[in-house]
Amino acid sequence: MDRKTRTVGITVLAAAVAGAIAALIIRDQITRHRRNLFSSSVTRRLAALSHMSREPASVDAIRLLRDFIAWEPRRMLRNRAKAIVARMEDEVREQAAASPAAPA
Repeated sequence: MDRKTRTVGITVLAAAVAGAIAALIIRDQITRHRRNLFSSSVTRRLAALSHMSREPASVDAIRLLRDFIAWEPRRMLRNRAKAIVARMEDEVREQAAASPAAPA
């Protein structure tokens, strides 16, 4: 193998490893933010809600936020979660309306 091919191979391998590490870190952050949604710290719960508000709409996220609304003692945080759920439900409805009907 010539020197140029070897350098390109090592560079591609390093980029793949860096991408895999970045994906693991991102997945860990998402898990941590979801766990903080039920933290005893109001600040952490607020930060977790802010994180959840930036997530794309999904059934899991909506269910999690509904559980949070039922659990949360502070009205301000419950209202924030309700607004996020409403936005996510609207997104899901729009996605369902835009997708073609499934064959019977």
